Amino acid sequence: MKIDIWTDFVCPFCYIGKRHLEEALGDRQDVEIEYHSYELDPTAPEKYEGSIEEYFKEKKGMEESQAQEMIKQVTQMAHETGLDYHYETIQHGNSLKAHRLFQYAKEQGKGNEFIELGKKAYFIESQSLNDTDVLVRLAVSLGLAEDKVREILSSEEFLSAVRIDQAEAAEIGVQGVPFFVINEKYGISGAQPVATFKEVIADIEKEES
Repeated sequence: MKIDIWTDFVCPFCYIGKRHLEEALGDRQDVEIEYHSYELDPTAPEKYEGSIEEYFKEKKGMEESQAQEMIKQVTQMAHETGLDYHYETIQHGNSLKAHRLFQYAKEQGKGNEFIELGKKAYFIESQSLNDTDVLVRLAVSLGLAEDKVREILSSEEFLSAVRIDQAEAAEIGVQGVPFFVINEKYGISGAQPVATFKEVIADIEKEES
């Protein structure tokens, strides 16, 4: 079985959906997972200076109370999945630099590991994914060469790989993430519950057996 996943580092539901899928799959060794880049907000500044509530107010037109309630609900969802989000200290910003480095990590066979580290750095450790030193540390911890990583981050290298992923997402009608495609023909949108993932996977395997 092959599962393609479009994701963004700064998407709270992507990390939750990742955990739900992992739980649904358990210790299965017969599933190949490939991640793809998707930017929820390509216009975001490298470093957003306000709070995350202010960002939601600006981008989504929410009242402060609405933003706070949404954050509370998402934080609770994450907690139930074993993830402790720290929205009060999140350093929000554009995710393109992290996506470019992910594409390099993917080329080196470390893409899935980099996705996990990037999401953890952003949501749990409150680190900026536009901080070159943060990204270098994540990449080097996976055995990637520091000189090469810094060279990539100071250029536009791997931008085309990000754009290819985004073009493919548009082509298949992806309008938000996470978005999962199983065996190149079954689409699942959103951070579905573990039971839903299990049910869909079982149905697909039954249909294709």
